[in-house]
This record gives sequence, C-alpha cells and structure tokens, in this order.
Amino acid sequence: MANCKMIHMMIRVMDLDKSLKFYNDALGLKEVRRIDKPEGKFTLVYLGDGKGEFQMELTYNYDPEKPYVLGNGYGHIAVEVDDLEAMHAEHEAKGYRVGKLCGLTAGVNNYYFLTDPDGYQIEVMRKH
Repeated sequence: MANCKMIHMMIRVMDLDKSLKFYNDALGLKEVRRIDKPEGKFTLVYLGDGKGEFQMELTYNYDPEKPYVLGNGYGHIAVEVDDLEAMHAEHEAKGYRVGKLCGLTAGVNNYYFLTDPDGYQIEVMRKH
C-alpha cells in the first residue's frame, strides 16, 4: 500500500495580486513560497495557513487571454473557522460574494460558500 501525504492543491488565477490579497484578507493565508519562471511565462505562489503543512498553489500564467473555464468538475475547497457567523458577517462587510448560511440539518447552520476573484468556490465550515 502506498504511503501518501497530501501536500498541495492548485488553481489557476487571472490576476495574481488580486488573488493574493483575497486569500490573505478573506482567509488569512500567507505566501510561503514563490517560483518565478519568466522563461516559461508563469509564476507559482504557495499559500499556507501556518497551522498545517498542506498548501494552496496559485498558478499565474503571464498574460492570459481570457478567464479560465472552471467547468463542472471543480467542486470547492473547504476551510473551517471557530466562529462561522462572525466570519460570514466579516466577508459580507468586505463586499465578497458570499452565500447564505446553510446546514445539512434543518435549522442548523454549519457552512456557507465564498467565491474568490476567479469564481472558485470556498466552503467555509464551522469547526467541529
């Protein structure tokens, strides 16, 4: 049996600075590593939460002609927070695209969806 360890996930972004600001401001993710490849016309930026080793890779291809088609295969990434209602209110106050508080059980709100600048969905979940 293989002994695998998850290390990162990747998304392509249209505006690297805008995405870095969003992920830092909305979720507190910080840049932990950057690889610039001008000869290949791309930059990779790895973000971390400072709590674990898993990272998010933002891939910026220089001068993309049009926004990426996300398709129907991508679902979402998920983060957990201690105070779901406070985070929801903060994201709304900052003007982000925020969904309503939801839950899988009637009357119990455990998550909502936040949308990043490129249209990727982020499930913000109550820590359990």
